[in-house]
Amino acid sequence: MRTPAPLSRDRSLNTSDPAEITEWSRSRLLAVLTGAAAVALVLVVGLGYAIYLVLANVGAKDATTRRVATGETSRPGPAHGTARRDEIAAQPMLSVPAAAAQPTEAASAKAETIEIPAGRGLTGPALVATGFPHTPEGALGQLAQIDIAVLSSMSPLTAREVYSAWALPGGVAAADWWTATTVHGFLDSSGMGEALDSGAAVTVEPAAALVKGTDGPDWASVCVLMKVSAIYRSQAQAGWGHCERMQWVGGRWMVAPGRPPAAAPATWPGSGLAVKAGWRTWKTNNSTNPADGQQGAR
Repeated sequence: MRTPAPLSRDRSLNTSDPAEITEWSRSRLLAVLTGAAAVALVLVVGLGYAIYLVLANVGAKDATTRRVATGETSRPGPAHGTARRDEIAAQPMLSVPAAAAQPTEAASAKAETIEIPAGRGLTGPALVATGFPHTPEGALGQLAQIDIAVLSSMSPLTAREVYSAWALPGGVAAADWWTATTVHGFLDSSGMGEALDSGAAVTVEPAAALVKGTDGPDWASVCVLMKVSAIYRSQAQAGWGHCERMQWVGGRWMVAPGRPPAAAPATWPGSGLAVKAGWRTWKTNNSTNPADGQQGAR
């Protein structure tokens, strides 16, 4: 899926027609954004996990107990342990086409909102913003900040540093982490090599989220939907989804051990497919952060 030549070196850009340059770069940039996750899925967790995802979705068609997950709103109950957590993580989510991540003017007014705490403005390990409360919504806020730190830099080195600082032992290798492989997919698809081009910039904004499931107050599988914008001679935007196991350890939410959750549906925020997938519009709440960050889930 690598382009024939890097964007900065492609001879097709050597034209006297500014409109052609703008249109080429916009369409290519959009393709890179929406294709990065697909590239990542192949590079990432390897063939074994790709097969696992396929089987999980096939099984969902025949088993009522494996219906498509669209999130939950109830408070965490008692913890049941590894088997329950694996079941929550493996439950498939709505399957959507790659084009669903592209911007659309058709927004739905039916999307519910989810209030996410703003955090306490603290800087945690690997310069990731932290200070989120001990709630599923706090886990969402922390996961979003982890992803923002990595995706905004589009740096494999940053991805490794962040994962090392925020992941508990027992998960995938740093190189196989979903966010890290998205970085590799973006750089590979754009032909930029091992680092973001000096003329490029990426911004990331949380747009929607859902709590896929919980097991006790200290564990949650949560998903974030980001609006990713990239500028490289032109500008393009796309939706990017990420589900993760999160565990409360040492006063903060961290990436929990175990097989990664089923892939999140990458949809454009506010679209009909986004609502169908269970995404709830992100609303930052600045009044839900106790002084000690230890708000218990009820």
